[in-house]
Amino acid sequence: MLSQKARYALRAMIELARADTQVTAGELAERADAPRKFLEAILLSLSREGLVISRRGKFGGYVLARDADAISFAEIIRLVDGPLALTPCVSRTAFRRCEDCRDLATCALREALLRARDATAAVLEGYSLADAANGAGAELIEG
Repeated sequence: MLSQKARYALRAMIELARADTQVTAGELAERADAPRKFLEAILLSLSREGLVISRRGKFGGYVLARDADAISFAEIIRLVDGPLALTPCVSRTAFRRCEDCRDLATCALREALLRARDATAAVLEGYSLADAANGAGAELIEG
């Protein structure tokens, strides 16, 4: 399940993708409908990971560190919430055997969870901030 923190991060990043200039934390909080202090902590983390550039001072604000089409939803979610996989035994980025697993090769759950992880990753890696900022996918909601 996507955390509230990840939803705020995605909303703020989409707003940065829509902006043609830097945006202050206060403006981003308003546009993303997020608590300012919480969003500032999220933005600090995204800045450390190289997704946003933070400029301090009276005329400071935030801008994307890369083009919006080069930042996927998957990248943001992984930075905020961790792996996309439902269980650690199917994670590509944080693999570990499940505590109650007797045998990975014969696990009756693993194949379905692998498919779910692959499908989720394919969608989220293929959907960029530019797609969201430009309204791509709106036809799916309306249809």
